[in-house]
Amino acid sequence: MSTPTLPAGLDDATRDDASLRRFLHGLPGVDQVGVEARAASLGTRSIKKAAKLWAIDTAISMVDLTTLEGADTRGKVRALAAKAKLPDPERPGTPRVAAVCVYPDLVATAVESLRGTGIGVASVATAFPSGRTSREIKLAEVEFAVAAGATEVDMVIDRGAFLEGRYGQVFEEIQAVKAACGDAHLKVILETGELATYDNVRRASWLALLAGGDFIKTSTGKVSPAATLPVTHVMLQAVRDWFTSTGELRGVKPAGGIRTTKDAIKYLVAVHEVAGEQWLTPELFRFGASSLLNDLLLQRRTQLDGHYSGPDYVTVD
Repeated sequence: MSTPTLPAGLDDATRDDASLRRFLHGLPGVDQVGVEARAASLGTRSIKKAAKLWAIDTAISMVDLTTLEGADTRGKVRALAAKAKLPDPERPGTPRVAAVCVYPDLVATAVESLRGTGIGVASVATAFPSGRTSREIKLAEVEFAVAAGATEVDMVIDRGAFLEGRYGQVFEEIQAVKAACGDAHLKVILETGELATYDNVRRASWLALLAGGDFIKTSTGKVSPAATLPVTHVMLQAVRDWFTSTGELRGVKPAGGIRTTKDAIKYLVAVHEVAGEQWLTPELFRFGASSLLNDLLLQRRTQLDGHYSGPDYVTVD
């Protein structure tokens, strides 16, 4: 296995399959009761007034506004791009979202609609959401998305290979996808709802980081459970520990099931308390969401106007 330059202590971890297995199974086990209790505790934090408006604006700026349906059309992507550029037309000071996320064949439409805005275009790839096809087809799909202008690629790992302990295969595939991305950022979707245990989430997180993933992402949004606070805690711990070991900052993206401002703020509290304040930026934390943005916009209006506006005041995705 070839790997990016790693510091002492990690450079031997990817030498071969046996080394990778030894490293991943040597990671400290996750205290299930402890991580769930801490997630629940941080989720009770109350944020008011100016701090709440800051949190809402920060969350908006972290949204990957997403449409991943078989019925997606170019018109729907153009409408989504318009919302990404101007989330609340009556409030021009509203932050723009971080990116629009679409299927590979709609990347060109998103790129055209967002040109010059600085908003990223993310594409799912590698046979999303199942990942069940050959590596050659997966890489061809990544290359197709990047050639169309994607600035970010959200890949899915082969969960079957991971759960069978074929860590080297998963590692090499992530590396190959990273190479195919060129200058595009790579988000590695672990599909934590299928990994069964927090220990597996920690191992998969480290595996993705070792292979060069720029972000680790919880879910496709097509499997239940999707993102949860305890799972996100484990992943935030991984990027924090990676930074401590390497000096490199990597990101985290919870996706699926995050629909309310209250939920988003719980995740921001977790980011601050588990990883650290420097992760409170779209460069290092994202929300994969579709309906979340609407609630953030409504709650933003409530903070600014002093009364609840109701859902008719924002566009429906």
